[in-house]
Amino acid sequence: MAAVETTEKQTVQAVAKFVRVSPRKARLVADHIRGRSVPEARTILAFTERAAAVDVEKVLRSAVANAESNPALHWNGDDLVVHSVFVDEGPTLKRWQARARGRASKIFKRTCHTTVVLAQAETERTGS
Repeated sequence: MAAVETTEKQTVQAVAKFVRVSPRKARLVADHIRGRSVPEARTILAFTERAAAVDVEKVLRSAVANAESNPALHWNGDDLVVHSVFVDEGPTLKRWQARARGRASKIFKRTCHTTVVLAQAETERTGS
């Protein structure tokens, strides 16, 4: 029977809360960068035309800054990988809009909490 290594990966994260973008729209952007290197993720977000890409890119920049400024780690931002990205639903602002014949319609202004988790890139080990 082989022993299983249970070493936890060191990660750094950044969270943006109460972002005024629908979580569904932000998840479409977040799916593009999951598992990619930081330089590649920045390039993808720069050329993504969705408005949520600006907010996700801000969180990515913040996570890289957290990794570089942490005195215990001293990581280089270009050597990092987007370990995980998730977009959770935040509180919904409920508004109404006047309609015909004295009626009203609901308008839901949704918010989201975006989290980006970075880890160091896996180095290939040669040997048995």
